[in-house]
Amino acid sequence: MPATAPAASRLDVAADLLTLLGDTATEPRPDTRLEALTLAVAADLPVLLWGEPGIGKTAALTRLAEALDLPLTTVIASVHEPSDFSGLPVVGDDPAEQGVPMAPPDWAVRLVRAGRGLLFLDELSTAPPAVQAALLRLVLERRIGALRLPPGVRIVAAANPRSSAADGWELSPPLANRFVHLQWTHDPEVVIRGLGGTWPRATLPRLDPQRLTGAVDFARRAVCGLLTARPALVHRLPENETRRGGAWPSPRSWEMTLRLIAFATAAGSDREVLSLLVRGTVGDGPGLELLASVDRMDLPDPEALLADPVGAELPERGDLRQAVLDGVVAAVRRRPERSRWDAAWALLVRAVETGAPDLVVVPATTLAALRREDWDVPASIEGLAGAVALSRRADRAAGRVAAVSAAKAGR
Repeated sequence: MPATAPAASRLDVAADLLTLLGDTATEPRPDTRLEALTLAVAADLPVLLWGEPGIGKTAALTRLAEALDLPLTTVIASVHEPSDFSGLPVVGDDPAEQGVPMAPPDWAVRLVRAGRGLLFLDELSTAPPAVQAALLRLVLERRIGALRLPPGVRIVAAANPRSSAADGWELSPPLANRFVHLQWTHDPEVVIRGLGGTWPRATLPRLDPQRLTGAVDFARRAVCGLLTARPALVHRLPENETRRGGAWPSPRSWEMTLRLIAFATAAGSDREVLSLLVRGTVGDGPGLELLASVDRMDLPDPEALLADPVGAELPERGDLRQAVLDGVVAAVRRRPERSRWDAAWALLVRAVETGAPDLVVVPATTLAALRREDWDVPASIEGLAGAVALSRRADRAAGRVAAVSAAKAGR
């Protein structure tokens, strides 16, 4: 009979197989959520990943730490006591003279000694309120007991929705307002390719040194411009308990938003990444208002368009193009002159030639009402009239179809 292999060697073979299974590669691959996460990490803001169990939050953080060459320290918040984050009192020889220092946990000491790292606070939504209260100082001031985490340490947390968390709690509003909230979902293609051995590569954004000053100025104008127009958004604590545990606007979260806009601008990030970050900091409603305001910041000056209507470059997006045309008509209304009125008509003609004709119907109607008696109708209107009339007929036809459909549905 052949000799039976000892158990130790069988375990060695099993270990070799496990090593092969864990031997994966990475590749540059567009991943909006991963880019948003790395940008927030670069901005040194605490990030909270929300997702169902098993969605891959922990695996994503492990790959992020490896890609950034940062030692990963994982702390399961739900299995710790409040003193583990605030520090344990240590009585010395003479407490009356020296006081009672608060001793930090060993993982905090290791992070301070390393001077850099990625602190991963897992299962945050299963931590009881007392532990969440103790985490406030760690997340905001980066202090654990008598220690202060060095600047090279970044903080990322993960949580499951209360409906799918074991003995879950809603996040307290003070703690929730200290995070950038990112919804972590899976992309089947990414998962399949990752199980095949290749995952997306996490890289820190490349910040353009030439754009730093402009990025800060742009971010300040974007946030301050919106809050000047909508001061009620400066601080709005949600009435719903669940919403209080997510992203909502406050002076603190607006400051975080300003930083994220500056980083996204300096990195040249696309609008989808910026949308995830902004909405994850001040909430969906205020975030979408800010994004709309940012879109309009880059719109061309109506006076510049009136000065050269033939060579004007109009936005491709319909809502932005409509805003530009409305702005031009408003500029003519403020200072009605024959030359400016003619130029506005020329711009509307260009808008019809380069986009949907229905966008000029309202501006054309308003512009026509601004005509003075001694102003001749410009020849360019003839080319515009057909498109406007066609658009109006299409609108009326659509209205009739809708009315007939409604009547049939009511029978």
